[in-house]
Amino acid sequence: MSLKEQIQTELTAAMRSGDALRRDVLRMVTSSAYNLEKRQQKPLSNDDLLGVLGREVKTRRESVEAFRKGGREDLATKEEAEIAIIQEFLPQALSEEEIRSLVDEAIKTTGASSARDMGKAMGWLAPRTRGRADGKHVSELVAQALARADLAGHDRTAG
Repeated sequence: MSLKEQIQTELTAAMRSGDALRRDVLRMVTSSAYNLEKRQQKPLSNDDLLGVLGREVKTRRESVEAFRKGGREDLATKEEAEIAIIQEFLPQALSEEEIRSLVDEAIKTTGASSARDMGKAMGWLAPRTRGRADGKHVSELVAQALARADLAGHDRTAG
């Protein structure tokens, strides 16, 4: 069963069970996917759909932050519940250790040695972390690793 079919099945189940929050979240995801499909004028692949899900989670995380700053814990809690529903359809998140290991591998594989090479490393990492790690966090780790490599000397080369 494709990811799209799985979401549709869950949406139908949520409608039948009267789970309004789940129904609304899955409808929003389906709508976002449909809009992207229309813009691209082709059916979405599972990877495209994972990208949509990832963006939906990212948007909600930003909302949680904003609501907490504004003292709206009720709305932040609702957004977190929505994140939990969307994450059911995303691949298992990478652990901090797994992300760091991928960052090291990306730097070795691409030969990145300074901050100027960040794009190379991120290009290698993006398809491997999409939907499984926060891109902002991954880029921070890459920047830190490249800064350390830069401090250690400019003689580091790809293995």
